[in-house]
Amino acid sequence: MKRLIFSLFLVGMGVAAGAQVLSPVLWSFSSKKIDARTYEIHLVANIQPGWHLFSQKQPADAINNPTEISFNKNPLVKLDGKAKEIGKMELVNDKKLGISANQYKDKVEFVQTVKLKAGVKTNINGSLVYQTCDEKKCLPPKKENFKVALN
Repeated sequence: MKRLIFSLFLVGMGVAAGAQVLSPVLWSFSSKKIDARTYEIHLVANIQPGWHLFSQKQPADAINNPTEISFNKNPLVKLDGKAKEIGKMELVNDKKLGISANQYKDKVEFVQTVKLKAGVKTNINGSLVYQTCDEKKCLPPKKENFKVALN
């Protein structure tokens, strides 16, 4: 009986270990006060070696999913333009498939400027959807929610 229980335990552990989700990107979220009512929202992706993350802007022939950033409505906050990307973007061409993609390795920072409509403390919430690939495979797009304090 002990052997049966131990065997079932080992099988269960093997299934659990095999079911681990790959997460090649570690995100961090913060804000930086620029002046009394202006902030920068920083969404930083630290990418594991061997993996890459796609830019928001892609060539017309790209088949990957570009990074998309969405901010929830907040009546106290106004977005100022679109999120800028800070990092070393690479244009990769796959001659076999006849496609290209804008992507980042190691690290990329998305920076969104926002303006408060009043001098109050508030939060900005949102999500981003991104896709990562390595040399052998692409993972399905993943959604990451964030909440950043503006004070």
